[in-house]
Amino acid sequence: MTVRLSDVAKGDELPALNVPVTREDLVRYAGASGDFNRIHWNERFATEVGLPDVIAHGMFTMALAGRLVSEWTGDPGAIVDYGVRFTRPVVVPDDGVGALLELTGKVAAVNEDGTVKVAITARSAEQGVLGGASALVRLPE
Repeated sequence: MTVRLSDVAKGDELPALNVPVTREDLVRYAGASGDFNRIHWNERFATEVGLPDVIAHGMFTMALAGRLVSEWTGDPGAIVDYGVRFTRPVVVPDDGVGALLELTGKVAAVNEDGTVKVAITARSAEQGVLGGASALVRLPE
């Protein structure tokens, strides 16, 4: 389903997206990205450097948050700008369950140039993990 500009208003909420994140996901992302930093797979190392446990890659977290928007638009190419600040890591325990990343979004503005600004909220373990997350999308008329 493709969202149309004429169907969007400031304050509209995007369908929520809840994504489980497991250690297996982190290993796969490490292989795809080439980021094999031990904080993303070795619990002993992660705790030695002051982390509570293994953490998800920031760029993986960012990509999952972007998925919230691309699934809403129906077209990943509709995203013309996207940015976040990393405020807190997603801690991924080795318990067979992992972490849950809870993603929500709201239309923050419908601009005169036909673009739409979406404010994104990303939470894990009841805490925000991304700050200032937003996407600018161009929707079909």
